[in-house]
Amino acid sequence: MIKIIRNNILLFLNLVFFGQIIAAQQKIKLPALVSDNMVIQQSAEIHIWGWAEKNKTVEIIPSWTNTLFTVNSDGDGKWKTTIKTPTAGGPYTIRLKSKEESITLKNVMVGEVWLASGQSNMEMPIKGYTSEPINGNNELILHSKNPNIRMFKVNRNSSLQPVEDCMGTWKEAGPENTADFSAVAYVFAQKINRVLDIPVGIIHSSWGGTPVEAWTPKEAMDRAVTAEEKSTFRYNQVKKKREQDAPSQLFNGMIYPLLNYNIKGVIWYQGESNILHPKVYQKTFPLMIKSWRQLWNNDLMPFYYVQIAPFGRYGKVNSAQLRETQLKTMDLLDHVGMAVTLDIGENQSIHPAEKIKVGERLSYWALAKDYDIQGIQFSGPVYKSHEVDGNKILVSFDHAIVGLSSYGASLNDFEIAGKDRVFHPAKAKILRNGIVEVHSEKVSTPIAVRYGWKNLLTGTLFNTFGLPASSFRTDNWED
Repeated sequence: MIKIIRNNILLFLNLVFFGQIIAAQQKIKLPALVSDNMVIQQSAEIHIWGWAEKNKTVEIIPSWTNTLFTVNSDGDGKWKTTIKTPTAGGPYTIRLKSKEESITLKNVMVGEVWLASGQSNMEMPIKGYTSEPINGNNELILHSKNPNIRMFKVNRNSSLQPVEDCMGTWKEAGPENTADFSAVAYVFAQKINRVLDIPVGIIHSSWGGTPVEAWTPKEAMDRAVTAEEKSTFRYNQVKKKREQDAPSQLFNGMIYPLLNYNIKGVIWYQGESNILHPKVYQKTFPLMIKSWRQLWNNDLMPFYYVQIAPFGRYGKVNSAQLRETQLKTMDLLDHVGMAVTLDIGENQSIHPAEKIKVGERLSYWALAKDYDIQGIQFSGPVYKSHEVDGNKILVSFDHAIVGLSSYGASLNDFEIAGKDRVFHPAKAKILRNGIVEVHSEKVSTPIAVRYGWKNLLTGTLFNTFGLPASSFRTDNWED
């Protein structure tokens, strides 16, 4: 008798359990990104998507139009529809309804949405890392309360296959949240918000110490990257392998789930993990950019990135070659831009404390190029050309419309070489017409000049808008 009762109880519990599963399958499920407090892209055809019972109708009513949109789930229960958004504003609600239930998304803002990605310098929160501070972080946190700035941090996930969803929540800027926001991404958002007076949402997806190939789709690399080039990938060279370094696995787990979400553009801070193979990075970095643009169906999607900063502990590797690769990327692709950090590197820390400057310099690119803010400069001086004048080399620059300045510092870290290809420290001075004159008493007939061609320095060459020049060289000799 006791056994019969026990079996009946188990049967009842199983029926309840499976009944809950069936009920759950009938309910609307939304991806983590599509939730309360989200920011959606203004004046755009955005996607709303999710899951429900298969072959059922889902109704959607956004409060900015009160228009009913309907979409049918497919045989797997997936559904996706497109809705036009208004100009910036809010807060709004979005009501979703099926036969079984109704969900209302609350406190939804319409504005500008940017993806922030990369490795630890993008991941670095405003509160800093242990014994590695962010300059000015206490003031950033203290004055950060602003419901028109929001950030969604994608939880770390390395995956062998593309996944459809991620974990994370939208959070409003405020002292209780902001300390954990990406410092670079927050400053970027803050500047856009203040200048344009519109909501800004940041989707933050980064993982410290990871190489670019981990963020690149497998299909793109299989088409464009040779076996020899793939052999240089960190994951293929080290004995102690980390899954987050494996090609494509961070794209699968932390970018693929975002592809349905409409974004304005991308800010990116990465490169330190690829310094050993700058020539391969010259292919894989633009490849990643192009593949993301293709997957977001926007061949000119803005992509602004940070050039890696000087650092004193790279050893024998010359990180200037990777910086050169990043500089050349601006010549390879349209609608990309680089924020230079040659003036803010540190000897002991690969994580510069001057993150406010980095975020601001990225924002100048977006404000000038994408939001048509006139009168500002967005790039530091970029090497344009040079000519030999006796024992001197005269170097010209783009992005120096009112000339150049060292802001009172000595103009250091220039080198010059003759036909023997031996570089000697050189004296440099800025001429009134925005040209730098370089010479060395040890080189009577110079043919090449370099600036900042080493791991650790403090850049001293700027335009008159306070933006630093990148390191560069006029030769293409093997070091």
